[in-house]
Amino acid sequence: MSSAFTSRPSTFQVKPAERMQELPTQFFATLVRRATEQISAGHDVINLGQGNPDQPTPPHIVKTLQEAAENPIYHRYAPFNGFLFLKQAIAQRYKEDYGVDLDPETEVAILFGGKTGLVEISQCLLNPGDVCLVPDPGYPDYWSGVALAGARMAFMPLRESNAFLPDYSALSADDLAKAKLMFVNYPNNPTGAAAPASFYEDTVRFAEKHGIVVASDFAYGALGFDGQKPVSFLQQPGAKEVGIEFYTMSKTYNMAGWRVGFALGNAEVVRLINLIQDHYYCSLFGGIQAAAAAALTGPQDCVAQLLATYENRRNALYTSLDQIGWKAKKSQGSFFTWLPVPKGHTSASLADLLLEEAKIVVAPGIGFGESGEGYVRLGLLAPEERLKEAVARIDKLRLFG
Repeated sequence: MSSAFTSRPSTFQVKPAERMQELPTQFFATLVRRATEQISAGHDVINLGQGNPDQPTPPHIVKTLQEAAENPIYHRYAPFNGFLFLKQAIAQRYKEDYGVDLDPETEVAILFGGKTGLVEISQCLLNPGDVCLVPDPGYPDYWSGVALAGARMAFMPLRESNAFLPDYSALSADDLAKAKLMFVNYPNNPTGAAAPASFYEDTVRFAEKHGIVVASDFAYGALGFDGQKPVSFLQQPGAKEVGIEFYTMSKTYNMAGWRVGFALGNAEVVRLINLIQDHYYCSLFGGIQAAAAAALTGPQDCVAQLLATYENRRNALYTSLDQIGWKAKKSQGSFFTWLPVPKGHTSASLADLLLEEAKIVVAPGIGFGESGEGYVRLGLLAPEERLKEAVARIDKLRLFG
């Protein structure tokens, strides 16, 4: 007797859109999978390979969400472009922290996390055949947005000899003629480098000359070490005329899982981002918007404490590295360290060795672009004692003499 559920051969095939074939491999998904395999096998893994904050969200922010969740006004659809009170809150924070004036209604877009905006801007501005200037090494999700737009990337190598800043004079005339968008990111992921105000002065002038929109990824804007406050691109005169800055609650307030970010600056780019989001989303839950506003307008002691935690971890890590002979320049910001691999290794072979033999996860530099080869990225996302233990495990491998 036959069954309606009897399996039978089928010639039907799902044919994905060509754009799906062009997407880059999700580098961090592979990293997570390999770490999970080691943990599942019962190993004590120290995971320094991801950029996932390890501290809890400050209590006053959590409490605001708890109270807001009971407010029936937030149980309905929020305005598609988000509540004005949250836009006003980020504008107030930028005024207080950077002296930047923003019109909350026209120069602020609310994002479902910073990553969303970094992908969306390419779809807003790029056509097939257009060029996007991308830092190398750089955050891999820049590549995703460019691929989805069908555009082409031209890489800007970040060399230690140039303080991990791009050299605009090295770009080809052909790439510059076709370029419509460029990404910059300081404090930098993965190198931990900071950028001086003079760099943004050069960037604004460069963008004006070539008609290129600047996308400044300021995800780590609160995390500058040694008393050096990171510079916002928007502090530079003329910045709003040529570009936009992306800011996220994830790193500053330990709100990575809450998915709140902002696009700030050029009014036309903000309009385009709001427009594309109208077609994707129905706005962020109002309770989360209320909590984000409380974070931005409330006491900022938690931010100072978080910065001190990361700086203490950085110092403890580099002291331990120096003791085993792993020499590297201290990171200037973000919660990453960028370390040269020892002789005889590539970034991938060192990452494999550390995972298999020391049960430590690090991110190989090649995963951030060709110019990332020769380095590995370690996150400051574990307690000081755990970082010291990681270095002690590495020392047993006798990689440094």
